[in-house]
Amino acid sequence: MMNFVARVGAATRAWLADVGHATALFVRLILLAPACLRRFGLVRDHMHFLGNYSLAIISVSGLFVGFVLALQGYNTLQRFGSASALGMLVALSLVRELGPVISALLFTGRAGTSLTAEIGLMKAGEQLSAMEMMAIDPVQRILAPRFWAGVLVMPILGAIFSAVGIIGGWLVGVVMIGVDPGSFWGQMRDGVDVWADVGNGVIKTLVFGLTVSFIALRQGYEAQPTPDGVARATTRTVVMASLTVLALDFVLTALMFKL
Repeated sequence: MMNFVARVGAATRAWLADVGHATALFVRLILLAPACLRRFGLVRDHMHFLGNYSLAIISVSGLFVGFVLALQGYNTLQRFGSASALGMLVALSLVRELGPVISALLFTGRAGTSLTAEIGLMKAGEQLSAMEMMAIDPVQRILAPRFWAGVLVMPILGAIFSAVGIIGGWLVGVVMIGVDPGSFWGQMRDGVDVWADVGNGVIKTLVFGLTVSFIALRQGYEAQPTPDGVARATTRTVVMASLTVLALDFVLTALMFKL
């Protein structure tokens, strides 16, 4: 019995220490925002790198999600004689939910894993230790620019996903099925609110960008300096970031719609 209590106590203490280290790192990254803005060239370069990594898969996925939304939405709305509301259905589904969530999941799998692997390999190659020996803070020089680049590029990718998805919905709904184009765009214009719908979607992408970038960088920074350790850290990034994005999506949706 005492051994069981000791193991539980040790596990709890280790978990609390891990949470404390993660919180301290997150606070440091937030406080380093002014320093990153003063050297915005580093952040810009990493934004270009992360955006290029994810742009192709974001665009293609958004297009096919728009295709599917239009097909499914038309079949459902037609039963109630509301096929003219297809544009509003596609737009609201994308800007509120699918755009932020799916783009964050794709960003995790494409760019988040590359961040973890990059930082993990730098640690395995003792590059971070060499920087510390030269009195260079690796958190400020390596982690912070990548963190803020991920935060800033995530809303752009989410907007591209939603825009391409709406175009895909238009192609299927108007060009293929034959929905009236005036009704498609008019219902979308009247039913989508800039602040309540688009604004909430942007807030979600910012929160997801913070979450995914932090998890990816921390897993790389805390990875064991071995090939197996880097591989395990990359796997943990995908699992933890994906589950956290889905959980945060529920919490943010409940807060935004005051459920």
